[in-house]
Amino acid sequence: MAGKKRAKKEKKTAKQAPPKAPSVEFCKKCGAILVPQKKRTNVVMKCRHCGYELKKNIRNLKIVEEKKKPAGIIVLEKDDTPLPMTVRECPKCENQKAWYWMQQTRAADEPPTQFFRCTRCKHVWREYK
Repeated sequence: MAGKKRAKKEKKTAKQAPPKAPSVEFCKKCGAILVPQKKRTNVVMKCRHCGYELKKNIRNLKIVEEKKKPAGIIVLEKDDTPLPMTVRECPKCENQKAWYWMQQTRAADEPPTQFFRCTRCKHVWREYK
C-alpha cells in the first residue's frame, strides 16, 4: 500500500510541473523575431519584415508586452506659488497689491510681457513694455 501511495504522489508532482516555455524563433532570411500568427486552424511563426513562415506545432503561445504605467495625475489643491508682490491697482476691484511675473510671449528680440494677479480677487492682467 505504501508503494501505491508513493506512486500516486509522484504522479501528482509530475503533473503539477509547469510546461516548458517555447524558445524564441528567429527568421532564417533576415534574422528578425518570428511571431505567432493564426492561419486557418493552424498557428505558424511568421516574420513581420520579410514574410518568412515557419510551420511549427504551437498550442498556447502568447506575446506579452509590458507597458510602463504613466505617473498619476497631480492635482494642486491650492496655488501656493511664491511670487513677488508689488503695488499695482487691480482694474477689476481696485485693490492696490498684486503679484507679478514676467514671461517671454513674443519673439526673443522683443521685451517680455509682465503679468499681474490681484491678491484679493485673483484677477490676472498683463502689461506690455
